[in-house]
Amino acid sequence: MTTASAPTEPGSAATDPTAPALTGRQVADLQAALPYVDGWLAYRRWRERVPGVQAAVWFDGAVQLATAHGLADEEARVPLTTEHLFRIASHSKTFTATAVLQLVERGVVRLDDPVGRYVPRLVEGGSRLADATLRELLEHGAGVIRDGLDGDYWQHGRPFPDEDELLEMLLDHGDKAAAGAGFNYSNLGYSLLGLVVAAASGRTYGEYVTESIVERLGLSNTGPEWDPARAAEYAAGHSGRHVSQTRVRLDHVDTRAMAAATGFYGTASDLVTYASAHFDGDDRLLGEHSRRLAQREAWQSDASQPSSPHYGLGFVIDRVGGHRVVGHSGGYPGHITRTLFDPALGLAVSVMTNAVDGPATPLSSGVLRLLDLAREAAPTGLATRASSVGFDPARFTGRFAGEFGIVDVALLGENLVALHPSGPDPVEGLERLRVVGPHEVLIAQGDGFGSVGETMRYEFDADGEVTLLRGSGGLSMRPVTGLEG
Repeated sequence: MTTASAPTEPGSAATDPTAPALTGRQVADLQAALPYVDGWLAYRRWRERVPGVQAAVWFDGAVQLATAHGLADEEARVPLTTEHLFRIASHSKTFTATAVLQLVERGVVRLDDPVGRYVPRLVEGGSRLADATLRELLEHGAGVIRDGLDGDYWQHGRPFPDEDELLEMLLDHGDKAAAGAGFNYSNLGYSLLGLVVAAASGRTYGEYVTESIVERLGLSNTGPEWDPARAAEYAAGHSGRHVSQTRVRLDHVDTRAMAAATGFYGTASDLVTYASAHFDGDDRLLGEHSRRLAQREAWQSDASQPSSPHYGLGFVIDRVGGHRVVGHSGGYPGHITRTLFDPALGLAVSVMTNAVDGPATPLSSGVLRLLDLAREAAPTGLATRASSVGFDPARFTGRFAGEFGIVDVALLGENLVALHPSGPDPVEGLERLRVVGPHEVLIAQGDGFGSVGETMRYEFDADGEVTLLRGSGGLSMRPVTGLEG
């Protein structure tokens, strides 16, 4: 199932006029690429046997694509929609960091305040964590243990801790390293920040983030904790296929004192809308200085791996293709999610999956790679606007399969390309094509192990529909009309 908002006119400034705009042609090319992006997501969901995938894309000031494929509940065979709610887990940390930075802007707290000032039980218990600063907690540099000595609440082995249990966990083996010693991701550390937000604001954590973030942005399908009143609206969680091909339904539970780390729910459309409030030039939630602090690289997750992501104040900073992207992923029992955005370009992608082994990260990265391809200039001599020799390049597009595999011929912007959707990276093995006749395209660029310099030949019926493609190596392939199983 797919729905899309009414696209904005190319180049329009639908929201903040100060936001950096894509060119009108780029906007049009991105919009034209969305049907292929949607079809790629549908195929990847089927290929990976994920129960359901929900996704959204934002650019040019609006949600441009909202889509859902598969099932919200495998057992009940309920189709997934764009309105189903997902537990977005560690996306919660971005809301918590935003809340803390708002309180900093209002002069209520300071980033270098010790957490013990707001959580006195840490001081009373003699914990070294009492001296950790809010900044150190926000950037996961306070040396707090990740999930405690018994983290089976993540596997429904026991309830998530309440406030008393959380503080007992922190007082008993809560610190594992000195503050500032390195990057140590901690759900317990962010749970502490939830207590700080409550103490400093004089409201519950849920009340504060709902009023100051969720309602401010009009996010009707987002909230800080499991909402039993909306139980029927949630996509069911499913187990992973680690040792069995049969998935088991996983129930939703309240995350109690850990809501600030992992409690939030939302939809892909709401999350790209939320991401847009963190774009350059958007002051709806935070001022420019605070946004820069949040998105500045404080730690690298693995200093021994140059390509590993960095962490700021509540946000992950990574690279996907040519983008420096910001965002977060989320892992909850039965739901795996990811949102990423380019704050300078004003582009956001969010993907929700409802299985423990859901491929939200490769799917979201893949969508961004495809959008990059759609907006980039084609190599010299290969732009379809200048090289189609009088024939519409769109007539050569489609999905084709043979005994040796499957190939997508897609028109993305001015790039006519052959892609291989069987792999997680949609542009790996990309071949660039040039129309050379009414029934032929030339494989102009690609890996020399393929058929570079040879033509792909098409047969059409009387209505101009492709009936056969002789693709790479002269192998015959036929249009894919459906997927079985």
